[in-house]
Amino acid sequence: MRQVVGSGLPDHGLTSLFTDDRGLIWVVTPGGFGYLENDRFVSVAAVPKGNIYSITQDAQGNLWLAHQDLGLLQLAGDRIEQQIPWAKLGGTAETVAADLPRGGLWLGYFQRGGIAYFRDGQIRTTYRASDGVNEGGVSDFLLDRDDTLWAATEGGLSRLKNGRSATLTGKNGLPCDSVHWIREDDAHALWLHMTCGLVRVDRSELDAWAADSKRTVKAAVFDNSDGVSSYGSAGSFTPRAGKSPDGKLWFRSRDGVSMIDPHHLPFNSLPPPVRVEQTIADGTVHPLASEANSPLHLPARVRDLEIDYTALSLVAPEKMKFRYQLEGYDRDWQDAGNRRQAFYTNLPPRNYRFRVRASNNSGMWNEAGAFLDFSIAPAYYQTGWFRASVAAAILIMLAAAYQLRLRYLKQQFHIRMEERVNERTRIARDFHDTLLQSFQGVLLKFQAVRYLLQDRPAEAGTKLDAAIEEARQAIIEGRDAVEGLRSSTVIANDLAQAIGQLGEQLIADQKGQPGPEFRVEVQGKSRDLLPLVRDEVYRIAGEAVRNAFRHSRAGRIEVEIRYDQRELLLRVRDNGKGIDAKILEAGARAGHHGLPGMQERAKLAGGKLAVWSEPDSGTEIELAIPGSLAYAKSAERRSMSAGNA
Repeated sequence: MRQVVGSGLPDHGLTSLFTDDRGLIWVVTPGGFGYLENDRFVSVAAVPKGNIYSITQDAQGNLWLAHQDLGLLQLAGDRIEQQIPWAKLGGTAETVAADLPRGGLWLGYFQRGGIAYFRDGQIRTTYRASDGVNEGGVSDFLLDRDDTLWAATEGGLSRLKNGRSATLTGKNGLPCDSVHWIREDDAHALWLHMTCGLVRVDRSELDAWAADSKRTVKAAVFDNSDGVSSYGSAGSFTPRAGKSPDGKLWFRSRDGVSMIDPHHLPFNSLPPPVRVEQTIADGTVHPLASEANSPLHLPARVRDLEIDYTALSLVAPEKMKFRYQLEGYDRDWQDAGNRRQAFYTNLPPRNYRFRVRASNNSGMWNEAGAFLDFSIAPAYYQTGWFRASVAAAILIMLAAAYQLRLRYLKQQFHIRMEERVNERTRIARDFHDTLLQSFQGVLLKFQAVRYLLQDRPAEAGTKLDAAIEEARQAIIEGRDAVEGLRSSTVIANDLAQAIGQLGEQLIADQKGQPGPEFRVEVQGKSRDLLPLVRDEVYRIAGEAVRNAFRHSRAGRIEVEIRYDQRELLLRVRDNGKGIDAKILEAGARAGHHGLPGMQERAKLAGGKLAVWSEPDSGTEIELAIPGSLAYAKSAERRSMSAGNA
């Protein structure tokens, strides 16, 4: 490394450097623009004074200058050929680079970020953060031999090729993120001037990263300890570096121009030895076992764990870098920088292996590194037997809860059955009392008529007519009540037969008038039903059939009973006049309780009742009850058979 102090430079110092294809070094200062010849500054008067952000050279040998006030200038020899204002380029471009193969220019924007491609007097394409370019400001360009554009940005090194871009950052191995300028040496390695120093990355590392953007690159860092000043920041004037024909890199420094020769670099090829020193668990130091590779046993319930490690290097030990990984816990290697401790919190109890690697000042990594095997003992509540006990206890509680639920359902079922028996007893008692009293009154009237026949025959006839009418009304009331209470149990649990007999009776009651065609169809094998379900299904079917006979004026009435494995399905349909839409919407006819009663019975049986009807298109009533609620179990059938016997 050699320091060159500018001779004859205008006041206010140096802002940027550029080397043209003849090896001539062009210099930009706030006080003037020119080139270095025999270590002396030669001014070019054709370029007006003012800040020049960047310089590049096209395929014809012309220089392009990004002038702060005048815009983009094309310089041919000692005269200005073109002047393109910034307004035409979408803003001020602080960085320019020539695209020699295609004859265009790459423009980099520092204030607003992004990259643009300029050719034939206009912007052709733009690239921003949404396209993969780092959203930070662009401070320098490099177009390498395979037509890849590299952009130095505030957030890393962006790569643009074939319209696709990616950014290399500290997550991928760079010592820091902000890149000030970028150059390529004769070995095609890239040199990055960054906030943390001058960084060299081999081409093989870059190619590997380009193929896999998650890969970590190896980089050599030259900082103040190597005589490299980190003077300058992103967004200043560019270019700030150039390469002479002998392969040396010249770049702007604090006191003028500095030079580094990539062909003669000090390189430390000896990887540093690494060792784990100690572990600290919850503030207690646990020394390592004396035997090599012997595992360390830590107590249970360790909350805070610190692992101390180190490496030995006699050359710039402050530039050593470390990486570590706790196998089975860390998904990737952790970049620790020059920190020599690893910290973990609340590690679960099990066996672990901690690995650590180190690199020397030249970026040479000790890939073997060192490792530490250790284990954390489980607390009693973290052991397998405890977890098994808890799981068994939970299963027992679930089983107990299930049994309690079954008992509750059984109790509720018995309560409902008891209510039904009590209701039947009450209704039977009411029938006994009301019908008996009615017929007793009729008998008394008949006796009175008998005594009046001889003396007052006219009065006797009147009383006889009244008694006959009273008897007829009692018979009608009794028959309707009996039909409402009738159960399928009287016909050996055959639901289809019970509904069929009901239909035959209704046809017989037509009194000589032609009745509708009535049919009962059974699908599936008939199965025994629970008494409560059987009674409710029969009553719903009976109500639907009676309504169809009395009100529908239908020519055909069909009843379908389907015994499926999963559900019991009952359908009653006719081709009559249908139900008025207002009645369907209201859910009942005023003063009648047929539809609401069927809905209540369906709910009591655990099923769902649906009614479809259209004017002059008939009516269909469907009842669906889950099989688990409808069908009697074998044990219940045996119990019922024993009781009938």
